[in-house]
Amino acid sequence: MAIKEGLRPGGRSARVQESVHNATRELLQAHERSSVTVPMIAARAGVTPSTIYRRWGDLSALLADVALARMRPDSEPANTGSLRGDLRAWAEQYLDEMSSEPGRNMMRDVQCSVTPGYCVSILSGQLQTIVDRYPNDLRPSVDHLINLLAAPTVFRILFSTTPPTVEELHALIELALKN
Repeated sequence: MAIKEGLRPGGRSARVQESVHNATRELLQAHERSSVTVPMIAARAGVTPSTIYRRWGDLSALLADVALARMRPDSEPANTGSLRGDLRAWAEQYLDEMSSEPGRNMMRDVQCSVTPGYCVSILSGQLQTIVDRYPNDLRPSVDHLINLLAAPTVFRILFSTTPPTVEELHALIELALKN
């Protein structure tokens, strides 16, 4: 994360982070993204702008940190009873969440992060959970799934006029399952 190493995970540091993250999310919901500023966030969070600059460096690093925090999964991927079904459920949910305007903004903010590998680790963890459920199936590697499912989905969401369709996702899953 953009937060400096050595800070205690609890106490005042955690309260400041939570307050600033909450203020940032609230302001992004209420205002145009381009009009949100560090002083606005600081006032809403009850901290000084220097606290934000000292801790995050600048607005883009703060936005990336908030986006990274939002990307942490709340629960394990859906268990449908089959590898194919689990991959479909995961891919459809990922597409739905990330192709929304908040999802696109979150991905753009994460691009500014000083820890870009964090997203891969989140996706890897989710996909590994799915793959590990089916030890008797012929299973693709997590890297293979990221390359065939996540990478094209993210690319299309960020750089194309249309995200992939559910049918295209299903075709990518079939390709991934062929190993």
